[in-house]
Amino acid sequence: MTTGARPVGTHTPTSGGLAKAALPYVDAAGSEVVQVYVSNSRGWALPSGDPVQDALFRTGCAERGVPVFIHASLLVNLGSPTEATVQRSALTLEHALRRGAAIGAEGVVFHAGSAVDAGHADAAMRQVREALLPLLDAAGAAGGPMLLVEPSAGGGRSLASRVEQLGPYLEAVDGHPWLGVCFDTCHAWAAGHDLAVEGGMTATLDTLVATVGAGRLRLVHANDSKDLCGSTRDRHENIGKGTIGEPAFAELMRHPATAGVPVVVETPTEKHVGHAADVATLKRLRP
Repeated sequence: MTTGARPVGTHTPTSGGLAKAALPYVDAAGSEVVQVYVSNSRGWALPSGDPVQDALFRTGCAERGVPVFIHASLLVNLGSPTEATVQRSALTLEHALRRGAAIGAEGVVFHAGSAVDAGHADAAMRQVREALLPLLDAAGAAGGPMLLVEPSAGGGRSLASRVEQLGPYLEAVDGHPWLGVCFDTCHAWAAGHDLAVEGGMTATLDTLVATVGAGRLRLVHANDSKDLCGSTRDRHENIGKGTIGEPAFAELMRHPATAGVPVVVETPTEKHVGHAADVATLKRLRP
């Protein structure tokens, strides 16, 4: 892998054992990077993990030269007006960071969240600050995984959906160096960034860099979309088969901001087949 290469891989299933399930899938899909859940994607349970599987997975990924990322539960919302949700969200991120350290993960992705109610926006950003700063400080001091905020698809009083809205989000935590960004193409499209027009992906990534600074982008989720631009609907499609289209992903893979940044697909698949095809497409499109 050259310095400027964008390693490409998939969100990978782990049912049946982290190493037992994920490592064969990594090989079958041709993955150069792997993203996994370490808890139920739509639940609050925080399993401790299997130390044997953790060790095998970590060793297997290291042997393959495959960087690891965790996606936190989709329920995480630090901006929620419900106190219990905020508390559970913080505990879930703490758990994901701890599990990430155990399996050698580089980052933990979490959604930016929503204020839910119109009058809760200011309080929501204060909650983000209060919850994230201790987690960021602890992770940074330990040299553990970074937290990576992922803008949402928009709607529902989202705290950050368009990339320029990452500015206030980062300001809420004083631009903490341990908070990185995960850019999801389907989310950006749903939030109104026209990635399909020629130069649209380039312009969006330019705005992202201008907003958060060089080097803050640490992971890309490359997903085509089933819906129209600005729909606020997050329905993924295989690369080149959706409304964003392959030329936009060629721009993504050539943009200077993505040099050296891992790219993960979260697209429809039967077993590994759909993912393997999308991984191959993105490898073909990178310079």
